[in-house]
Parts: sequence; C-alpha cells; structure tokens
Amino acid sequence: MNIDVTPLPGIGVCKDFPLAQARRRIGVVEHRDGSVDLVVSRAGDYDTTTSIPLSGTEIGVLAGLLGAPQVVEKTPESLGVGELTTRQFAIDRGSPFDGRQLRDTAMRTRTKASVVAVVRAGDVTPSPGTDFTFIAGDLVVVVGTDEGLEAAGRLLDQG
Repeated sequence: MNIDVTPLPGIGVCKDFPLAQARRRIGVVEHRDGSVDLVVSRAGDYDTTTSIPLSGTEIGVLAGLLGAPQVVEKTPESLGVGELTTRQFAIDRGSPFDGRQLRDTAMRTRTKASVVAVVRAGDVTPSPGTDFTFIAGDLVVVVGTDEGLEAAGRLLDQG
C-alpha cells in the first residue's frame, strides 16, 4: 500500500493512505513545530477532515495498540551484568530536550543508561549519534538498570 506524502506549506507534511473499504483516508500531520495530529478524511474531501492532536506519549501508546513492534524488548539475563531492561520515553512539546541534541543530555554520564534508538513517526534511528537532534513526538529507547532508567526518565522529563 502506498503512503501519500503531501507538503502543507506553513504547516508541515501530511502522510496518509486510503482505507480499502471505507472510502476514507487516515494518516498523520507532522507539524513544523514537531507536534503530530492523527487525521481522518473522506477520500477526495479534505474539508471534512477530523484532526486529533497527539502527545508523544499518546503516539507511542497508539503505535502499541496498532501492533507496532517493540524496538527492543528485554536483554537476556545471561549477559552477566545484572538486570538490564529497556523503556521508551517520549519527547513531548515543551520538553527540555525538544530541539536539542543527544549530547546535551549527557545520558550515560548522568544516569548510567544508554540511548539505543529513537523512533520518529514510525521510522527507527538505531544507535543515534551524539549530534542527533530530538523533536517533540520522538520516542527515545533507553537501556539500563531499573535505577538508571528511572534517572533517564527524570532527565528527559525535567532536564
């Protein structure tokens, strides 16, 4: 199935596709400020579009409901380095790291946890470099101990 990508001057970009039997289109509008809206419209009639703004957390939950595969689950206990797990943290609008680079977090130094991937609008960036710039709507996948992950969550939320 093809996804149509339509530039929306001054707004951002719409990515949508037709639903096979409903004569509707469903997709997302990715705004220039990093915000994301879920959109549903009648095929060929964009004047009747329903638009629902989503937070970064809501994007992740919706992706999970729709069956998007988890980027990373749980590492094997046989690693011999204690209990390592992963968590996904959303970069919401107004986050202290919205528009800032991964290096600005000093994640490993401050939390002993590591960013292993970033999910942006369904695309995965594995092992992002320190110059990777976060935007609102990103889901940051972090690996570490429970203590490190708690610290990482606080860091990404509060700075």
